[in-house]
Amino acid sequence: MTNYFLQAFIYLVAAVIAVPLARRFGLGSVLGYLIAGVVIGPVIGLVGEETSVIQHFAEFGVVMMLFVVGLELEPKMLWAMRNRLMGLGGLQLTLTTAAVAAIALYFEVQWSIAFTIGLIFALSSTAIVLQTFNEKGLNRTDGGRNAFSVLLFQDIAVIPMLAFIPLLALPELVEQAQQAATQVATKHEEISLVAGLPPWAYAIVIVAAIAILVVGGHYLSRPLFRFVASSGVREIFTATALMLVIGIAALMSLVGLSPALGTFLAGVVLANSEFRHELESNIDPFKGLLLGLFFITVGAGIDFGILWQDLGLILGLTLGIIVLKALVLLLISPVFKIGKSDRWLFALSLAQAGEFGFVLLSFTVQNHVLPSELAQKLSLVVALSMMLTPGLFILFERFIEPRYRSAKADREADTIDEHGSVIIAGVGRFGQVINRLLSANGIKTVVLDHQISQVDMLRRINVKSYFGDATRPDLLHTAGIEEASLLVVAMDNRDSAVELVKYVKHSYPKVKVLARAFDRGHAYLLRDAGADFIQKETLLSALELGADAMKCLGFHPFHVEQQKNTFKRIEKRSSDMLYGAWKDDSSGERFDNNYRKLFIELEETIKAAMARDRNDKYAMSERGWTPPPKGYDELLDGDEPLTVKRVDEPLPSTPGDEQIKP
Repeated sequence: MTNYFLQAFIYLVAAVIAVPLARRFGLGSVLGYLIAGVVIGPVIGLVGEETSVIQHFAEFGVVMMLFVVGLELEPKMLWAMRNRLMGLGGLQLTLTTAAVAAIALYFEVQWSIAFTIGLIFALSSTAIVLQTFNEKGLNRTDGGRNAFSVLLFQDIAVIPMLAFIPLLALPELVEQAQQAATQVATKHEEISLVAGLPPWAYAIVIVAAIAILVVGGHYLSRPLFRFVASSGVREIFTATALMLVIGIAALMSLVGLSPALGTFLAGVVLANSEFRHELESNIDPFKGLLLGLFFITVGAGIDFGILWQDLGLILGLTLGIIVLKALVLLLISPVFKIGKSDRWLFALSLAQAGEFGFVLLSFTVQNHVLPSELAQKLSLVVALSMMLTPGLFILFERFIEPRYRSAKADREADTIDEHGSVIIAGVGRFGQVINRLLSANGIKTVVLDHQISQVDMLRRINVKSYFGDATRPDLLHTAGIEEASLLVVAMDNRDSAVELVKYVKHSYPKVKVLARAFDRGHAYLLRDAGADFIQKETLLSALELGADAMKCLGFHPFHVEQQKNTFKRIEKRSSDMLYGAWKDDSSGERFDNNYRKLFIELEETIKAAMARDRNDKYAMSERGWTPPPKGYDELLDGDEPLTVKRVDEPLPSTPGDEQIKP
């Protein structure tokens, strides 16, 4: 028992240290797990032969992952994405598999092995790519959206791969496995419902098992989940979710099918269930932990002797796979009208092999499709290609995208033939509202945006705008920054927004700069750069929606307006104090303990202000409101009147907050 505790502790310590460090350096959690396995395995030698045994247990994380993938595949979403999903994803998978298999056949590799290698290397890393897209804000780009379609198709394609690959088993490997099994007698034999059945009976059993899975999942799961949910015990619902996944995996194993295939089908069946999100939230922690353990065992199982022995071959294969996949993606991107920098983002982001490659390699060895020595070399190629992925994104960001951006700006920047008192930099969803309000009041504006599609869209609705990068000094000069009264910064790139504010306040200090901030930290950076007025983009809309929520709960509109104004007043009053704490932090963290303490005090102040009874007075900004009549809360519908918690302690008066007796 002590050994089990020690091994579990070693694996967990490795994950706790390596994964956060990998995320911090932009490598992704999957690479963090792999590096952790390499360190505790081949490098230090803390784990050894038990790794293969643990890996069999950890593979259940793959089963859970495919169940969650199935839960997320709603038929409506798949139908809406059908063209990109089937066309782009199917073409990428087919061409990459064919190209890799053809090269392997050229080097006289057996056709079944060549085809299997092609399938494995056709897949890309969903975990690394989507995480990097989220971190770098590339999800909404054309290249990012198309890459997501391909990744989704690849995840779905793993299911038929798992069903098809066992048919490619090599007779000599099967014979060797049977001899080994005969020599090593085992006390526990695998239980099977199809052992010794004729082919026609085996087919009937498989069809019956799938039918039970689909029909039972559709008609029996809901009554079961309702019964369990009625108990109100969360851990029982978690046990039910695990029971469902384990039971389906066991059923598929009994009839000789892949457990992953069964759980994926079950997930698709339950995708429209009202319990889908609850199932996903209960399964997700187990899935993440077991998947992490699986990747650690993959890293721990890497044989560095093989790596150093065939270093040139493995590095050559790694670079060759990346180049080959990138070329295939670059060739098919014009067919789906993916152009310019998006084309390179699409190609480079999917050029690596993926985490499912480890799953398929382990699966091929178990089903006697690939020799274990070859699978180990291919595992090294998959791992190295994933480790090079951050470098591919750096290549895109630092060398490819700037070249397209500068060439595009130099070639297509519009000639600005009129000036206005206000220049608006960025006319996305935020800047458009500002421009409409100012234009409706007869204020002349000059609208700039660096996205040509955004400018064309505005022109189609008769809003005059100009394509160009507002951070370019020459373009600002052409737009008339010297004569302008205001510059409104509503750009989507937060770093560019800060640099623009800094440049304008330094070069044209008389120009008032009004800036949109994404969050509190961005607001502090803009203020530090010299912006005259800053508005956090979500603050007012969130306050309005919160006010609507209070009204829906029965609060009188007058009281809601008072509370909303109180929140805004205290938030504005505390802004200078919090900004000072943020700016004075010498540790570089910016949000240190002193700042957190002040923020907590702000929250307590807001709560106290909200609890104050103000029915006897109101501010000048509220004089147009009619206070609620006495006994209003008792007139509300319902068995129990809705009341507002009140306290009698008065708040300290605020300068400028004039109170008027009603």
